[in-house]
Amino acid sequence: MSIVVTGGAGFIGSSLCERLINLNQDIICIDNFNNFYNPLIKENNISNLINNKNFKLYKIDICDINSLRKIFNENKIELVIHLAAMAGVRPSIVNPLIYEKVNIEGTLNILNCLKENNIKKLIFASSSSVYGGNKKIPFSEEDKVDNPISPYAATKKAGELICYTYHHLYDISVYCFRFFTVYGPRQRPEMAIFKFTKKIFNEQEISIYGDGSSSRDYTYIDDIINGIINSIQNIKGYEIINLGNSHPTTLKELIKIIEEASGKYAKIKFEEMKPGDVFTTFADIKKAIKMINYNPQTSIYDGINKFISWFKQIREDGKLYE
Repeated sequence: MSIVVTGGAGFIGSSLCERLINLNQDIICIDNFNNFYNPLIKENNISNLINNKNFKLYKIDICDINSLRKIFNENKIELVIHLAAMAGVRPSIVNPLIYEKVNIEGTLNILNCLKENNIKKLIFASSSSVYGGNKKIPFSEEDKVDNPISPYAATKKAGELICYTYHHLYDISVYCFRFFTVYGPRQRPEMAIFKFTKKIFNEQEISIYGDGSSSRDYTYIDDIINGIINSIQNIKGYEIINLGNSHPTTLKELIKIIEEASGKYAKIKFEEMKPGDVFTTFADIKKAIKMINYNPQTSIYDGINKFISWFKQIREDGKLYE
């Protein structure tokens, strides 16, 4: 049996594929290597996997239903882990239509392939963004999430809903994981930790939106991967589950930690908050602890130190692609 990982050459996807290969799973990686960021980054992410006999790569778009159907028809698939998406809050405000196409139509294509091939297990990557401007903290899976404040968040909420519909109609078991600001080696270059670190090393000014008191529940990649792996054997029914660290860090604190880990100082410029940005994220992880034995182990200090070590290495190797 094989496991499909969509978006499998990305940050979370390649880290997950690597772990699953180490567990002797057969992996079918689907990724379109688009130009949201330099495709060489994704090529580098999977460079250690590409020649592995248990790893099969398909460079296709999840919006291409005919190519998807061919993959599903040619392989005996047991589980789909659907990570592929257009990511990012701010870009979704600029170009909402591509977010609707990839994150909603693409997810429907995946669900239809499961239905047509009688595949009964799906993991869907949702996001803490669905909580919008929720004032109640920590954020619980029971909270109302009917007021998304960016097109990205709206498409992720829509993804959860359509997953439920296919669970109801076709008895597909689905776990929707709401990821909380995942970071670590291979992080996407437009994300805050990567962007801040690069600018600090280049002695460039960092823009801080707001006064630096906004916070995120930064969650280290290994903890996220552990949560996914823990769930694979137990997917039953339809569940929404937070995967976070449950320890928010303010922007000011984050920059100090990066400064300490890198031995360098940041030049900071304060700007107004951007539309679509939320003030804080904070995961209630009681459900994840109970259902999948989730146990995040990596503090923001340890995680940033690991990230900085990786960053220095790719910089030294000439793989810090623009």
